[in-house]
Amino acid sequence: MILYTPPHAAQEIPVIDLADSFSADLARRQEVAWNIHKACRDTGFFYVANHGIPSSVLAAQLEEARRFFALPLEAKMRIAMSKSTCHRGYDPMHNQALDIDSPPDLKEGFQFARELPPTHPRVLQGVPNHGPNQWPDELPGFREQMLDYQTHVIKLGQHLMRCLALSLELPETYFDEGTADPMCTVRLLHYPPHPENASFNQLGAGAHTDWGAITMLLQDDRGGLEVRNRDGVWIRATPIPDTFVVNLGDMVRRWTNDLYQSTLHRVMNNVSGRDRYSVASFFNPEHFTRVECVPTCRPAEGEPAYAPCTVGEHIADMFRLTYGKPAMA
Repeated sequence: MILYTPPHAAQEIPVIDLADSFSADLARRQEVAWNIHKACRDTGFFYVANHGIPSSVLAAQLEEARRFFALPLEAKMRIAMSKSTCHRGYDPMHNQALDIDSPPDLKEGFQFARELPPTHPRVLQGVPNHGPNQWPDELPGFREQMLDYQTHVIKLGQHLMRCLALSLELPETYFDEGTADPMCTVRLLHYPPHPENASFNQLGAGAHTDWGAITMLLQDDRGGLEVRNRDGVWIRATPIPDTFVVNLGDMVRRWTNDLYQSTLHRVMNNVSGRDRYSVASFFNPEHFTRVECVPTCRPAEGEPAYAPCTVGEHIADMFRLTYGKPAMA
């Protein structure tokens, strides 16, 4: 394992240029991987630039988010997540509290996942969270844009997992088998301006860590995302055009025996006076992929901190901890 000790708690989130990670030159790919290694140990958060997704696709995704959330509440509630058997569809305002010690979050969302054919093995086996999506009838082209965007972020997620493997001194293909047919949930988010009657400590999104492997966040220009560093200080993830904010989820901590960070983050109240929109893509390996400490992170003596499990088992455990009930089918 590469020896690296963070010199101090991070004061800002690093920007990593991915251009050389697509190079045929291994040394150039390793240089990018080294920057990812440092970021994963410092904060578990980093921006990625030159990621390969066209600006037009990013702009279109945010515009479709605005169109969706502008629909009347009645239209959105027709595809409410509560009507889905697999946690997909519209998530109304005040429906989620990511920080269980705080009031409900000041946001609304729309969530969809991969549209697998009825003959797909995971569908046939009744694997949790692999049912159909719900789509609004009122927005022509919405579904097509969502799925096109998802195709792009799946490709980027697969590439980032290769970068992650290289950053851990593993073969670049180490995660390939699990990510060849991945899970990828995309969540549109809308944070309205902060209401005058908000409760004490009511945030846009309460402090939390993500459950899975990696999250790729597309932000508009409003800002609000904050990340807690090792000293407990909240640092801002200021929007940078044409970048994603990437963060590691709890699953990566299992893989790396806590070498890499899964960091608390939150969205502060939207006091800009304008609506804020973002798109979070949660990328995970296939449901039955085994999650256990990678060879380069095993302790010199004793066993790793986490017992082996599957991706599906890990997510189900996190779902139970958060919602107090099993993951939905």
